[in-house]
Amino acid sequence: MADATTLYVNNKAGLNCTDSGAGTQAAPFCHVGAAAAAARPGQTVEIADGVYDEGDLTVAGSGTAEAPITFRGPARYSGGMAHIGESGHPINSFVVKGEHLRFQNLVVFTPDGKPLTVDGARDVSFTAVSLMTGGAHITNASSQVVFSRSETSVNVDGAAAFTVDGGSTGTVLTTNTISDTRGTAVLVDGAPNTVIVSNSMLPLCGPGVVLTGASGGATVENNVVDTGTLFGGACAGVDPAQHTGITVAAAATAGTKVDYNIVDSRSDGLAYNWAGTAYTDQPAFTAASGQGVHDYVEPDSSASPGTDAPVGHRIDSADENAPGMPATDFDGRAPVDDPRVPNTGTGSGFRDRGSGEKTNVGSAFTPAGPTRLLDTREPIGVPSAQAVPAWSSVELPVAGVAGVPATGLTAVMMNVTVTEPTKGGHLTVYPHGDAVPNASNLNWEAGRTIANLVTVPVKDGKVSFFNASDGPVHLIADLAGYYSSKGDLFHPQGPSRLLDTREPIGVPSAQAVPAWGTVDLPVAGAAGIPATGVTAVTMNVTVTEPTVDGHLTVYPHGGAAPNASNVNWTAGRTIPNLVTVPVKDGKVSFYNASGGTVHLLADLAGYYTAEGRLSYRPYGPTRMMDTRTNFSTDRYHSRPAGAVAAWGTLSVYMGSSGSTAARTLNVTVTEPGAEGHLTVYPGGEVMPKVSNLNFVAGETIANQVVVPVKGDWVSFYNASGAPIHVVVDSFGSEQY
Repeated sequence: MADATTLYVNNKAGLNCTDSGAGTQAAPFCHVGAAAAAARPGQTVEIADGVYDEGDLTVAGSGTAEAPITFRGPARYSGGMAHIGESGHPINSFVVKGEHLRFQNLVVFTPDGKPLTVDGARDVSFTAVSLMTGGAHITNASSQVVFSRSETSVNVDGAAAFTVDGGSTGTVLTTNTISDTRGTAVLVDGAPNTVIVSNSMLPLCGPGVVLTGASGGATVENNVVDTGTLFGGACAGVDPAQHTGITVAAAATAGTKVDYNIVDSRSDGLAYNWAGTAYTDQPAFTAASGQGVHDYVEPDSSASPGTDAPVGHRIDSADENAPGMPATDFDGRAPVDDPRVPNTGTGSGFRDRGSGEKTNVGSAFTPAGPTRLLDTREPIGVPSAQAVPAWSSVELPVAGVAGVPATGLTAVMMNVTVTEPTKGGHLTVYPHGDAVPNASNLNWEAGRTIANLVTVPVKDGKVSFFNASDGPVHLIADLAGYYSSKGDLFHPQGPSRLLDTREPIGVPSAQAVPAWGTVDLPVAGAAGIPATGVTAVTMNVTVTEPTVDGHLTVYPHGGAAPNASNVNWTAGRTIPNLVTVPVKDGKVSFYNASGGTVHLLADLAGYYTAEGRLSYRPYGPTRMMDTRTNFSTDRYHSRPAGAVAAWGTLSVYMGSSGSTAARTLNVTVTEPGAEGHLTVYPGGEVMPKVSNLNFVAGETIANQVVVPVKGDWVSFYNASGAPIHVVVDSFGSEQY
């Protein structure tokens, strides 16, 4: 009878474990050592969540190259961990002597100063194995030993977290995090062809990487080495030579490559020692040795650059072609391209240095259009010309359409219009496949055409539209741009007025825009916008005093007005809409598609350029406030139900995130007692003389708002003589 594929180790009470059985799931082994003695090539030893007191654990059995033996605990962050020993009660020893062995997802506690030892073993790998207090020792001519995604700390003064010696060859140390170590992070002594790639090292005022003896042919790349104190500070009273970042003795220089590393300069230690000569900076080291051409000696920036943080070189800068580079980082995450940082690495260009990849990097914006993506009257974007039925959804493919990329898409920005509604209602635009959220983008009355800008996360290459009304409606969606890993970055600015044809602001004289007339507005160099390099601008555009029904198209200067609309109005009504439009020749244009005159206002919300420190995180939509109900964002921030008083201000908590610079909100005013407008602005600042929503008594109306966040708060001012209710939904944020 063939051996079972899987052996089980589980010492939980009530499972009847036994070390004299066959290690079945029904009768598992009690100890890892018993399973190791029984394991045969090709078998996997599944070690359950728990603590295993192994005493002296030796794994001497071997698999084959085609059928290794695997020892595996629960996956990291799965909620369980397989502990070999425990804090305060470590096992006596852990020695690996066999061949073709795989160890995965374990936490190993060995005594201080007594590391896990790989003794004469061959083709052995340790993945996501945390080495607590003892570290690891690869010795006695071991070969092809790999440690990856491991967390290591050593509590003995002068001891190394990883030691490779005894003529061991081909050792690979990659994507490991070495912290709280009182000695050397990695010591290689007489062990040729060792690969030390993409590790993060914090040896607490001790040496980083040390190659000595006959250790030539080594590769030291993509590492982040900080030999300072726990929080990256100087090591007061410690000889700088005693905590050098990278040391390569003369006997180890032959064939050794050192490059693409970051040595943190805050420790005040020496950066390098090459063949007995010390160097404090990268240029001198490179000039003398020819090594470290792409190294940096600078404070490590483990996060993406913030408002005041120096822009470091860790992100998107690693040598992806270095030997031993795994596909994922310490946490098993695939690399992500940070749109704020130039891709200066090899290969894809966006692998990060160190053991961890910065993955919460957000997206960049590409202005596009306006181009029609959806029109249920035509049909465009739908199989047939048909109104959307009551309480029904429409799914719209956006990936790969109208110049939008087929992959890597995170969100899309569209001007969405509802027309020919037979009943009052609202529209919710949301990621495809999700449940319809408790949020709205447009609110309408029967028979009224109304538009709103919508920025919505994309899922499966699609977005969805839900008609929350008792009657059918037609939908139109015009592309304004999309978010992905490539594109332009947002700069919040304002709110400040760029255009008012009544004043005049932005135009030569106070004059309404004539029927079928166009206004060209210079934006480059105005209101804090740079004079060059601006690719798009975001404005809240308001139409007022229209004499007949019509619509407004905002588009890049210099071309013909496209078949798209941004604001739709009825005669005599004041109505706003947020607009993001590409800038051409430093200008944008406004086309009055009506047979009557109108006045136009435009208030700046921000602009886009190729460079910046903010990127967009689409999410939600998430409700941040509804004044009609008792509302709380968390246990510390709540508000009882109640309208916003006439001429009153509502402050809304946006969540504690110091990295958030601006929010993308959909703001709805409902049940207003009088005509007026709403102004949205950063919390705590002086209210600007602009508006975001205009309303008349009794109507419900929404508008998208992009607003800077100050101190985690945003303010909403009711500029009317009667109370109003306000609903706020968040669709994303611009973050550092």
